[in-house]
Amino acid sequence: MRAVVKGRVGVFYLQGFLDGNNAPSFLTIEDIKATEELNIDMLLVSLKKVIFFNKNGLDVFVKLLTNVRNHQHITVGFCDYDHAKFNIINTFYKDGAGFSLFKSQEIAELFTASNKGESRTVLLYNEDPSQRSAMAIELFDYGHNPIMTQSKHEFEEKKKNPELYYAIIEDTNLGVYGQKVATRVTGNAIIYTISQFLDAEISDTFNLSYHQNSLNVGFRLFIFDAYKVISMNVHALNFFTKLASSAAEYNASICFVGLSFEKTPESFKNDLEDAGLMFFDNMDEILKNKELLQELGGGGGTAAKQSRSLNKSLVNELPQFIEATVSTIAMMTNATAIKNSVNIQTLTIPGTNDQYASSIGFYGDIDGLIILIFPKKIAKKACELLIGDENASEEEVLDSLAEFVNIIAGRAKVLLTAKKHLLDITLPRTYADINTLLEIAQNKKGVQVDLSFEGERFIFFLTR
Repeated sequence: MRAVVKGRVGVFYLQGFLDGNNAPSFLTIEDIKATEELNIDMLLVSLKKVIFFNKNGLDVFVKLLTNVRNHQHITVGFCDYDHAKFNIINTFYKDGAGFSLFKSQEIAELFTASNKGESRTVLLYNEDPSQRSAMAIELFDYGHNPIMTQSKHEFEEKKKNPELYYAIIEDTNLGVYGQKVATRVTGNAIIYTISQFLDAEISDTFNLSYHQNSLNVGFRLFIFDAYKVISMNVHALNFFTKLASSAAEYNASICFVGLSFEKTPESFKNDLEDAGLMFFDNMDEILKNKELLQELGGGGGTAAKQSRSLNKSLVNELPQFIEATVSTIAMMTNATAIKNSVNIQTLTIPGTNDQYASSIGFYGDIDGLIILIFPKKIAKKACELLIGDENASEEEVLDSLAEFVNIIAGRAKVLLTAKKHLLDITLPRTYADINTLLEIAQNKKGVQVDLSFEGERFIFFLTR
C-alpha cells in the first residue's frame, strides 16, 4: 500500500474491520518505510471507510506511526472520523498519546507548511485549554487567523455562521500537548481525582514522580477530589500519611474534598489529620476563599530543604530549551530576541515590579526546572491571541501565561524527543508576585540567560 500525498500530508486509506488479528494485513513496515522518500510533514491513517475498530487493531498502527515519528520526526496520527470515533479513541488512550487526531485531511493540512502564507480564518474549540492554546499558536505560526472560543456555548453560537470561516476545528487533538495527570485551577492548586476503593494499588497508580516535580516547580497546594471514593484500607492510609510527611518538607498542604467516612473508619480521619492532611466538604470552600488559598499554599510557598546541583546532561540541552522559548515568544510578539548574557549563578532579578513569572518542571531521561521572568508588557502581548481581549484582567493574563508556558515546554519536549530523550512535563506554575518565586528558587544554582524583546528584559533560568 502506498500513501496518497496531498500537499505535505501523506495518508494511508484503510477500510473494513480493524482488530488485532487483521490489522497487520492492511499496512506493513515496508509500506511505512516507503514514506521516507516522500517530502511530507505529516503521515496519517484515514478511518473514513473503517466500519469497526478495537484497541488491539489501533495499537498496531500506533506502534508503526510511533516508529515513523521517532525516525522521521514528523507528525503522525489518524484522520477522517466522526464524533463517536473521536471519543472512542480518546477513551482507548485516555492517559495521553503521542499521535495527533484530525477530524479531516483539510484540517490536518492547516497544521503544515503547505499553505503557509495563505491566511485563513478558522474557528476552533477544544475542552482542554492546553490543546486549545497549542492549536491556536500552531495555526498562527502557519499564517492563519484562529478564532479561539473559550467555552462550548460560545463555540456553538459562532458555529451558526459557518460562512465566516474557512474551517471549523473540533474533535481534533495535537499529540504532543495536554496533561492528563492533574488539572491546574485558580489559586495554583493541583487537583488529583481518585475514586472507588483505595488500597495498596494507589501506590502504583499515583504518579509520585509527577507529584515530586510539581513540588519542585513551586506548587504548594494539592487537593484530592474524593467525591467518588467508597472507602480505603490501611495500605492507602499509610500511602497518604507518607505523602503528607514528604509535603511537609516543602511547607505544602494536602487536602481531601468530599470524602465520606460511612465505610471508612473514623479513626483513619484522625490519623490523617495528625499527619497534616485537611478535609473539606466541597471545592468551593477552598477555591472561592482567597485568604484560605493563600494560607494553604495556593498563593506561595517556601523552598525545598534539599538543593540539587546542575549536571552536564542538563546543561548540554540548554540550546533546545532556549530555541523553544525564543521561537515561541518571537512568533507571538513579532519581536526579535537579543541575547545579552549567559551565566551560571543563582537566580538574579533586577527589580521585581512590572513582571510576571512562571515555572515548569520536566523529568525522565533528564530532569530539571525552567523559570521564565516576563515583563508584563511582553506577557500581555504574547497572550493576546489566547485571551482574545486586550483589556484582560491580571487573573486572565496569568491563566493564559500558564498555557503559553505549557506550549514552550511542549516544544522543548519535541526537540528533546528528536534527540532520543524521553521525558514528561509538569503543569506550569505562575506568579504575579516575583518575591514569591524568589522564595521557591532561593539557593538554586542554574544557567541564567538574560534576553531582551523590544528593549524589555526577559530572563530564562534553567536549574534542578
